[in-house]
Amino acid sequence: MDSTLRNVIKFTLAGLLVLALTATAFVAGFGSAHLLSGADVLPMAQPVDSGGLEQPTPVSPTPTAESPPQADTATPAPTRTLVPIPTPETPDEEAFQVFWEVWDLVQRNFYGQLPDLQQVTYAAIQGMLDTLDDEYTAFLEPSVASILAQDATGEFEGIGAFVGLDEAGFLEIVEPFEDGPAAQAGLLAGDRVLAVDGTSIVGDTLYEGIGLIRGPAGTEVVLLIEREGMENTFEVTVTRERLEITIVNAEMRDDGIGYIRLREFSAKANESMTEALEELLAQDPRGIVFDLRQNPGGWLDQAVEVSDLFLDDGVIVSERWSDGRSFSFDAQPGDLGEDVPLVVLVDRGSASASEIVAGALQDRERAVLIGELTFGKGSVQQVFKLSDGSELRVTAARWFTPNDRAIHGQGIAPDIEVPWPEVSEEDVPQLDADPQLERAVEYFLTGE
Repeated sequence: MDSTLRNVIKFTLAGLLVLALTATAFVAGFGSAHLLSGADVLPMAQPVDSGGLEQPTPVSPTPTAESPPQADTATPAPTRTLVPIPTPETPDEEAFQVFWEVWDLVQRNFYGQLPDLQQVTYAAIQGMLDTLDDEYTAFLEPSVASILAQDATGEFEGIGAFVGLDEAGFLEIVEPFEDGPAAQAGLLAGDRVLAVDGTSIVGDTLYEGIGLIRGPAGTEVVLLIEREGMENTFEVTVTRERLEITIVNAEMRDDGIGYIRLREFSAKANESMTEALEELLAQDPRGIVFDLRQNPGGWLDQAVEVSDLFLDDGVIVSERWSDGRSFSFDAQPGDLGEDVPLVVLVDRGSASASEIVAGALQDRERAVLIGELTFGKGSVQQVFKLSDGSELRVTAARWFTPNDRAIHGQGIAPDIEVPWPEVSEEDVPQLDADPQLERAVEYFLTGE
């Protein structure tokens, strides 16, 4: 088993969310999406004019013997510009009126620094979406939306490392890119990043940390590192580069079986898969092991095109929308991988677009699935770009396999179940065997 897969398994066992310095949206749990443009983009709502509505007068308590001493009148409180309460014009606006009443009272009475209205707006949006009880319907602030949009292209400028938050909430280097800037600077898997250019990121979100670490190619960033086994922290200077995320690994094994691993369905998934498949087929393999383990998904069009590499015709996936519309996406004959014997590896980390591909190849009896039940993320998110650079992702449809099996909440069950051994995090570095890949090779060699 290669070191990359061992690292992925290690951090999956630890319950970490593994993201690239890169941090792709799909790993974040948003799954495959449609990107709307032009007239489909919804503008951010504007506040309703107050219309001269009289503001409530704050009430001052009558002093009593128990009242605290009054503030020194020689030190005036900072002047605040109050946001007026809008005048409701419809029953729905009237129902929302209590929000403005609360904010008006907070503005007038809160002892302390108030957040700006943008922060309040973002927090209100997050709270509103929480009431939908759907983790995939989400609001992304501009900084996060920008990072994810860049990652979806498969290219970015940064230090070249997969990162995540560990169980204690520290930003951790999961795996430096091979020969990338981080690796060349001496960063290792497991290193904790405590500060960026002298600014502490302890307690920050993953995206806040990534936002500071990223930067234009050719510039330097200084990271304060904590490394297990070393008593003192130390600084590492990394020169950022323009990088391409390697999403496909392929090799011809000594036993004559080709192996392709696809990490995610980013914008170049089909292009990268096609190149790898051409190289392997030129060596006349006895079969291909297509590894979709720990692949969190990505773009729908890429899932359809990758499926089509191995299918001659027929339905790949059906999509049913909230307004009753239904669509199917079909394969077209003439692709290079339609005849090669195929085994697909899946596990609990195979989600979204990965499940579309696995479900299509299984239902069409084109491949044998080996591994574990997949994640079960079969919903579609429409992506709306908002006026300030933020994004709203709304669950608007569900996916179904060619045999009309629901993916969402169900997952795709393998034809041959091979669970991953239950081991502790400390045991993973010594775990060199890959029982799921070994079972795939056995299937090719024995036919069973």
